[in-house]
Amino acid sequence: MFECDICGTYELTIEAYTSLGAGDDKLSYRKPTPRESSILSYKIRTASAKNDSKMLMVTDDMLISWLSDGILPSPAIQAENLIRFVGDEVSRSGKNIPTLPRHIYAIMGSSSYQSSIDLAKELWERRLLRINSHVAATGIIEDITLSLDGWERYEAGKRGEFEGSYGFIAMKFDDPELDPFVKDVVKPAVKEGIGYDLVDMRNVPEIGIIDNIMRIRIRDSAFVIADLTHDNYGAYWESGYAEGLGKPVVYICEKAKFHRKKPHFDTNHCTTVLWSKGDPEEFKQKLIATLRRSLDLPVRSD
Repeated sequence: MFECDICGTYELTIEAYTSLGAGDDKLSYRKPTPRESSILSYKIRTASAKNDSKMLMVTDDMLISWLSDGILPSPAIQAENLIRFVGDEVSRSGKNIPTLPRHIYAIMGSSSYQSSIDLAKELWERRLLRINSHVAATGIIEDITLSLDGWERYEAGKRGEFEGSYGFIAMKFDDPELDPFVKDVVKPAVKEGIGYDLVDMRNVPEIGIIDNIMRIRIRDSAFVIADLTHDNYGAYWESGYAEGLGKPVVYICEKAKFHRKKPHFDTNHCTTVLWSKGDPEEFKQKLIATLRRSLDLPVRSD
């Protein structure tokens, strides 16, 4: 068990401890770089917050997954995380925050405490944060709350109106035809076509009640793709939850199944992109065109 001022309280498995301390062969490092440390701090803080008051157990697989891309959240997402933190704290206590805690950069996903302060100053300049005006002019961040515009932004984030940097796919798992199609065709097509990663619940090495984690993943996504091939109840529920949040939802379905037995009547009038493992190129073109229209991105002529 570790108690860290930045990461919080958590546990490491023996394998994870060995990887961090002795340089396990499965990891490409022996000691985390400053950036890797920032990534781990952010991931541990985020996973702990979703762990329903239970102590987080960090495994070796979690470390590998967290460090595989080496990317911290974008400044836009860091800003939303700060607004959410301030809104939650002020709502809970009924008081302004005296000063930003040292671990704020782990909550936001910033690379350092100073970068978090710089972003807070910019949010103050944009009138989303309210800070003691005299203190703010000296460069010190104290007596913090949200402005009216900041509170509106905070409420919009809670309603799921904040657009994240990834897409979420709802689907049946462990299907011998769908799984490889999503892995080899759908996810690469989305990444190449519009630059978004596409995640499902198997890509989320986080501990906690799965329903709560799923709601957060959908809430913070930019869009949802729902595969209706198997009439999976979960996929229907997840797409309905996303629709209720106002997220763009794109439905896909295996072509033969769609013509043999259409999906539930509540979705059969929605635009559905049909796929066939024998003709992935046509599917990819239609999927990307549909996503571009749904996200108001320019539709390419090629």
